[in-house]
Amino acid sequence: MASFLQTDVREAARLDVRAALAEDIGSGDLSAALVDADARSRGILTCRDAGVVLCGVEWFAECFRALDAGAAVDWRFAEGAEMGAGAEVAVVEGLSRALLSAERSALNFLQTLSATATVARRLSVLVEGKGG
Repeated sequence: MASFLQTDVREAARLDVRAALAEDIGSGDLSAALVDADARSRGILTCRDAGVVLCGVEWFAECFRALDAGAAVDWRFAEGAEMGAGAEVAVVEGLSRALLSAERSALNFLQTLSATATVARRLSVLVEGKGG
């Protein structure tokens, strides 16, 4: 059952990312085109607020993989983990053009899904009567 769900999530992420990138960069990213095609970069993703629940790691990573099959995301937290302000969430490495072109869509997915998961967790705690 777990492998079926993982395959389903990966396919959903792939389709969502394809649509998001098509909308965001269309036929090309003029800013990224100014960067040397062989240049490689490393980015560090940090959490701004305390109590954020990480959600959307597959969508985030797929944004970069869609533009650079060799792009790598090294997660410091697992999906569903609660993070503190200033926490290093992940390190992304790959072709600079791909990282520049994919970052907006990747962050949009991660922010939207993590915000939803964070609010859902807070509400479930309230409903269960464990805090407020």
